Amino acid sequence: MTEAYIYDAARTPRGKGRKDGSLHEVSSVALSARLLNAVKERNGLEGHAVEDVIWGNATQVMEQGGCLARSAVLLSDLDERIPGLSINRFCASGMEAVNLAANQIKGGAGMGYIAGGVEMMGRVAMGSDGAAIAVDPTLAMKTYFVPQGISADIIATEYGFSREDVDALGVESQRRAAEAIKDNRFAKSIVPVKDQNGLVILDHDEFVRPGTTMDSLGALKPSFKDMGEVMPGFDKVAMLKYPHLDHINHVHHAGNSSGIVDGAAAILIGNKEFGEAHGLKPRARIRATAKIGTDPTIMLTGPVPVTEKILADSGMSISDIDLFEVNEAFAAVVLRFMQAFQVDADKVNVNGGAIALGHPLGATGAIIIGTLLDELERRDLSTGLATLCVASGMGAATIIERV
Repeated sequence: MTEAYIYDAARTPRGKGRKDGSLHEVSSVALSARLLNAVKERNGLEGHAVEDVIWGNATQVMEQGGCLARSAVLLSDLDERIPGLSINRFCASGMEAVNLAANQIKGGAGMGYIAGGVEMMGRVAMGSDGAAIAVDPTLAMKTYFVPQGISADIIATEYGFSREDVDALGVESQRRAAEAIKDNRFAKSIVPVKDQNGLVILDHDEFVRPGTTMDSLGALKPSFKDMGEVMPGFDKVAMLKYPHLDHINHVHHAGNSSGIVDGAAAILIGNKEFGEAHGLKPRARIRATAKIGTDPTIMLTGPVPVTEKILADSGMSISDIDLFEVNEAFAAVVLRFMQAFQVDADKVNVNGGAIALGHPLGATGAIIIGTLLDELERRDLSTGLATLCVASGMGAATIIERV
């Protein structure tokens, strides 16, 4: 089978997903187009250089509706003969775009692709698409649906993670991210966002809170306690599904959960001939990809079974992986991953994660693949695994190997 290589990884900075966030003035299609232009310029792509642009985003309404991928191609400087495909696997949309592109190449359907995603969470609110699993009572009742924050608290309760445990991970995420920024570890991939006059709007991740401490997080109230215990009483729904639990320990809040931010990311993927045709050197090969469905109530445990699956499918073991990127949707998700595989914390999210840097839903999967590759190169290591939990109970993973 043909190999699929990563030739470039680029992303925008992550801006605060609020009206006063630096990227708030930029639309989803404009941010996507600017990043596509950067990939084109960084790699000297001319004409019908890639087979397709596969672009993920989780909330596909308003400006993020329609085929955003094709709209972004048309707004960009890419050749109009390049089509676009928009996809949605919730939080794993950007990773699924990369995996789909890689597997298309491996199957012989084209030599090169640009894959990634975008989410402007300050402009298109999470949940504004009215997902059936949350709003259709017949489906919600069948699946024992609870909001993601409740699911994270169920994980903490089920697997024994205390408030101190999740807060400690939140503090460490901030510390690592601040150190990474100070050392310019993200500089290779970040593309500054400029306005139409060429003035820089944002050139760094602006969500990070480097002064975070255990005391400052300890002062925050649990975010999901009221919706769990009072109205509408989601704890009771969860305990119908898990009758062995006599309560839900509510430990998550804004300081140990992923941040709401705006951002986009892109990966340039191609076969050997693509690199030769464009004078590009491959940085890594995409060794394996995987996705899986999981329990939709606890919802966020997907990184564990999907990692088991991708390792089994590729004939590898956890000890073959040098570094891990496990999306910090909530602190308990990462703690459960490390617990399940007995992975050293020094190998997981070494530059911080979404708690400190933010989680632009449709882009994050591509972001963490790029971050993983940059860090493997910086440390001169070989193999990395990136994985995410996914809304409604799914998991996705990618293994990359430097070449």
